[in-house]
Amino acid sequence: MQTIRQLDLLRRGIADFRAEGATIAFVPTMGALHAGHMALIEAAKRPGTRVVASIFVNPKQFGPNEDLARYPRKELADTRMLADAGCDLLWMPPVELMYPEGFATTISVAGVSEGLDGATRPGHFDGVATVVAKLFNQVRPDIAYFGEKDFQQLAVIRRMVADLDIGIEIAGVPTQREDDGLALSSRNVYLDADERARAVALPRALGVAARSIGKGIEIDAVLATARESLAAAGFEIDYVTLVDAETLAEAVDPSRPRRLLAAARMGATRLIDNIAV
Repeated sequence: MQTIRQLDLLRRGIADFRAEGATIAFVPTMGALHAGHMALIEAAKRPGTRVVASIFVNPKQFGPNEDLARYPRKELADTRMLADAGCDLLWMPPVELMYPEGFATTISVAGVSEGLDGATRPGHFDGVATVVAKLFNQVRPDIAYFGEKDFQQLAVIRRMVADLDIGIEIAGVPTQREDDGLALSSRNVYLDADERARAVALPRALGVAARSIGKGIEIDAVLATARESLAAAGFEIDYVTLVDAETLAEAVDPSRPRRLLAAARMGATRLIDNIAV
């Protein structure tokens, strides 16, 4: 696996892959890799495809009171994981390359970025859209893979790609989970043993809610029950809601795909999860 930190060398490496006739599959990450990221690499590995991953902890998607400084950084372990998983090229741009002096452009995706995490993390999705657009322009892939755990992020990226005619296929990969159902996340390392044991209430509450909605139980009552079970487990709740899976607006048409989304804090750690209905 090549590890590249200079843009001219990245472009040369991508050109070499293109000269082979390869399709370019891209997996952007912020590092602190786990089995969820490896599922993205595995999904990207297809005949005739070269897999490019990136690691960049993007400061523009962290708010002033968020965990940029303590976000886990495991460069050596991450590099080994990607090489073992069959990644062909790792792009690790420095901050000064991504945001040089005088950088003045921000991409804002209205609609799907509003509400949910967009309400509780102002500016977050502007930072996500901006860095992903820049990474797309650097790597110029044919297809890019994102986990469904960050479901609003996936919707924002799909909207941006469609609106700007970027011409990259966006593939969502199902959320990877621990044996007890907790969604894999780089932030799970912040949970102490007691918090980790109680955190499983999040996927369990969503599972119960999805089944209840499927049985025709009134949605407001279902969501209230989910919130009560999360509070009882010690979560401080940001939101638990049912949305249209494409627009992320309130789900009013049961014939369209719907998604239960939740965000809540266990101690100092904010966890998100979602499940299809």
